[in-house]
Amino acid sequence: MIGFILTGHGHFSNGLKSAVDMVAGPQQSFEIVPFEEAAAGEYASKLRDAITAMRGECDGVLVFVDLVGGTPFNQSMMVSNDVDNVAVVAGTNLPMLIDIVMARSDSSTLSDLVAEAVEVGKEGVCHMSLQGGSSDDEDDEM
Repeated sequence: MIGFILTGHGHFSNGLKSAVDMVAGPQQSFEIVPFEEAAAGEYASKLRDAITAMRGECDGVLVFVDLVGGTPFNQSMMVSNDVDNVAVVAGTNLPMLIDIVMARSDSSTLSDLVAEAVEVGKEGVCHMSLQGGSSDDEDDEM
């Protein structure tokens, strides 16, 4: 099975994990490593330890981060360079995570899950509007 690590600035990972648990239930091999200002000095080692431990238990690790270029992304990329079968996906959103936890199976590959995450993440961003209210023509008929 592919393990998941979710990280990001502040309470990003806590909030998304809570939402995933609410929608899809608690997930096996799914951990969070928040990057909080108070623990910034310890963050790199905590993230490395979490990824390395999960890699020891799983066939691979998919690390979800909030944005490209930030500390969680940079640290995740450094670990992925040192530990085999670790991939990083940035721009994580709730539709992406829900889809991925539902799609993951024992036969899932890291590359398949990465491709799915990127595709669903893009699809999860859209603009919607309601065409509610009455038109001027309806007002005139009264």
